[in-house]
Amino acid sequence: MAKSQSRRCCFCILAIVCCVVIICICIILATKQRCAFTHAAVSADSSRCSDIGRDMLREGGSAVDAAIAALLCTSLVNPQSMGLGGGAIFTIMDKTGKVKIISSRETVPKGVQADLLNKCPKTLTFATGSHWIGVPGELRGYEKAHQLYGKLPWAKLFEPSIQLAREGFPMPAYLTDFLQKKPIKSLINGTELCELFYEDKTALSPRDTLRFPKLAETMETISKEGADAFYTGQIATDLILDVKEKNGILSLEDLKTFQVRVNDSWSVQLGDYTMHFPPPPAGGAILSFILKLMHGFRLSPASNQGDQKTLNLHRFLEAVKFANGQKHNLKDPNFGSKNNMEYIKDEKFIEHIRTLITDGSTHNTSYYNITPSADHTGTTHVSVLAEDGTAVSVTSTINHMFGSTVYSPRTGIILNNELADFCNRADSVKPGEDPSPNISSDILHVLKLLVTILSVFSPSPGEQPPSSMAPTILQSKEKTVVIGGSGGSYITTAMALSIMNHLWFGMNLKESIAAKIVFVDSNNTVLFEPGYDQSSIDAMQKIGHNNMKGNMYPFFNVVNGISKEGQCICAVSDARKLGGSAGY
Repeated sequence: MAKSQSRRCCFCILAIVCCVVIICICIILATKQRCAFTHAAVSADSSRCSDIGRDMLREGGSAVDAAIAALLCTSLVNPQSMGLGGGAIFTIMDKTGKVKIISSRETVPKGVQADLLNKCPKTLTFATGSHWIGVPGELRGYEKAHQLYGKLPWAKLFEPSIQLAREGFPMPAYLTDFLQKKPIKSLINGTELCELFYEDKTALSPRDTLRFPKLAETMETISKEGADAFYTGQIATDLILDVKEKNGILSLEDLKTFQVRVNDSWSVQLGDYTMHFPPPPAGGAILSFILKLMHGFRLSPASNQGDQKTLNLHRFLEAVKFANGQKHNLKDPNFGSKNNMEYIKDEKFIEHIRTLITDGSTHNTSYYNITPSADHTGTTHVSVLAEDGTAVSVTSTINHMFGSTVYSPRTGIILNNELADFCNRADSVKPGEDPSPNISSDILHVLKLLVTILSVFSPSPGEQPPSSMAPTILQSKEKTVVIGGSGGSYITTAMALSIMNHLWFGMNLKESIAAKIVFVDSNNTVLFEPGYDQSSIDAMQKIGHNNMKGNMYPFFNVVNGISKEGQCICAVSDARKLGGSAGY
């Protein structure tokens, strides 16, 4: 009997030990899943480019070095999104926690057409042609960031991408799929871009090799001679010649006089977190407005269940509608704008807007002060967290897909169409239109005066356009989050939802970014990403939100982020663009 009890006792102890071991293994495995890296990480649009950024860090490079190298790679892997013919915004955190903004967004050329805004598209479409090209600032941004924060030699950052461009690499799967879509085929058809990506009118496949031989030469020259080669050297001359042949107004003087802007970040408090982001005309102010509105509703994992989850979604849609009503105030503060949007950070203003959100109903566009306009897509983002705690969140763009579709064969550079971002100014009035077939001379005179007055709203040389770009760094005592998005107008809601999911709803970073998003367009229509919970869609319909029917609307939202808590680093590149992060 004693032996039997002894055996049972031993068996129980053994079972307990086995359970403890299994639990420990599960905890370790779960921790490894959440904690992919412990020293540093890079999240770019592709594994190839994330790897290049990580390698720069391993070789002693700074977070800025890694970001620049990853961006140069991305200009090859996803050339539809960004490149040397575009512009960028860096949000950079140094060892002390101080955050600076380096903005090299494209600016308005000196010869800008006075009637440019008359040509603005009124629907979600591509604005193509040389008249939309802004002065490219991408390389001046790299140069300034490297001067202030770089560790590795300038040329070192270019080496991997020069090799890729010259020797070629397997055609990226995402780019292949993208080029096979009918709207993109129509966009590129008849342009010199066809020679890069199509063979006998058929898009290159992953079995093919993609090469950029002329761009490799351009990059090599810039790596040896610096950014001046692009702005004042032979590359500048060649680039302008190609643009002029497409009837563009970009000039050598525009390139020579381009200036990078270096500023302190704007910051707001979100509970335990301080959020750092670029000032207007970038989109961080609009993003922070949404997050501050939602933070006031005391969100938590427990508050995102059942009926409360439905209420949270409704409140979020209302917050985004009010945010859309603020977009017309996103103007370059260096160009006569009396309103620099400082008010949007004010707690009293936020609280006032929060009181206007009614839980049981929604409203028409005038309630939110929305000016209907055209939305757009594009851009790329890279997040970097270095071993020394420094961080970079950088968003880069040539604006719409393939920018202006103007390709410079002498340099291998695709030019942006950044001036199309000024089009929201033209939405309320269309000068030159005849409102009546029986117009009197007096009315005609008034219209002519109106056209003259409207010229005040035309873009000014040197002005930066408004943007949704919002490279962001969030800090608390326990956690650092480096995050940003791409996808044009989709950036704001995709980033807001990812941040809310991660900081307040208890999701890990991968879950937060992968979660389906909802988008409110500039006409107050609500669009749900394919796969979104149908019961939530039905609930919003009952409340009165104008939901777009069907689920075939293209969603281009992509968020790349890094989250560090203690020594645990989680890095996520959005699977929507088949991205992959890297670190060690």
